[in-house]
This record gives sequence, structure tokens and C-alpha cells, in this order.
Amino acid sequence: MCSLLAPLCLYDACSMAQPEPWIDWTGQPVLEPLRTIRPGASAVVFDGEGRLLLHQRADNQHWALPGGGMDPGETIAQTCLREVREETGLEVAIVRLIGIYSDPAQYAIARYPTGELHQILNVCFECRVIGGSLRLSAESIQVGFFDPSALPQPLLLPHRVRIQDALRREAAPVVR
Repeated sequence: MCSLLAPLCLYDACSMAQPEPWIDWTGQPVLEPLRTIRPGASAVVFDGEGRLLLHQRADNQHWALPGGGMDPGETIAQTCLREVREETGLEVAIVRLIGIYSDPAQYAIARYPTGELHQILNVCFECRVIGGSLRLSAESIQVGFFDPSALPQPLLLPHRVRIQDALRREAAPVVR
């Protein structure tokens, strides 16, 4: 089975050996082995002026798309809707699937202040606002809409990739 995947992999899919240290979502090297995978969802939400919804995370002060981990018993779509509501106060509807992101070589590694380290499997959706109003939460210290050509910094590295994919407006979702 692994030999079938070999042409598609940046590293050996069976041993998970990495050619050089991976970089986490904030740009820090990952020197310890990955032991857990965390499924989750994120949302790219545009307003009527084409601006992008971002929130500044309370845990690491980086700007990010709304999103987070999947809870037991919910679908990945429900995760997306819940996370947007929890982090921004907005109610959204899913418009399309942008992509599925899991490659640790493309920053799909989350390091939390507690020291927890997870490989992320993220399903990213484009959404539109259908209700609610912007507000802060325990997870967000700032929230707002921003011009895609002038996004606030620092922005989580994997979210840059997702935003670029969303802005391409490809008909088919990407898998990275």
C-alpha cells in the first residue's frame, strides 16, 4: 500500500519520517514526534464588500479564520457553523467546500500554550453570513472583516494557504 502512495508523498507515509523539521502554525520548528490528529473545520466568510472575517486568537495572539476542533456527535459542517458562532457571534450558512488540509509539511500542526501538539485535519468551507452580530468571545480578543490584500499580522500560516485557495475560486476543492 505504501508503495502506491510514494509518488504522492513529500515524506515516507509509512514511517512518517520527515526530511527536515516541520513548522507549526505559528512558524516555530516542530522537533518532537506528532502523536495525535485533531479533526476540525474552518470558515472563509466574506462580507458584501469582499472583506474577509478574521479573529485574533486569545491563546496565541495570531489572527485566524474562525474554526476549531470537532466535538463528538457533530458533523464537520456543524463544527464549522458552531465555531463561527462561538468565536465571532455570526450565524453562517455553508456555500461551498474550499478544501481539506492535513499535510504537516504545510503547517497543519497546532501547538497550544499548554504544550499540546496536534496534527490538524481541517475541512475548510466558504460561508455567508445569515444572522448574528460581531462580538468577542473567550477565544477571540479582536474580530472583524479585512480587505484580503491587507490582512492583519501575524496570521496563522495554514490559514494563509486556505485564504489563497478560497480567493482562487476554483470549482473543485483542493486536498493538501
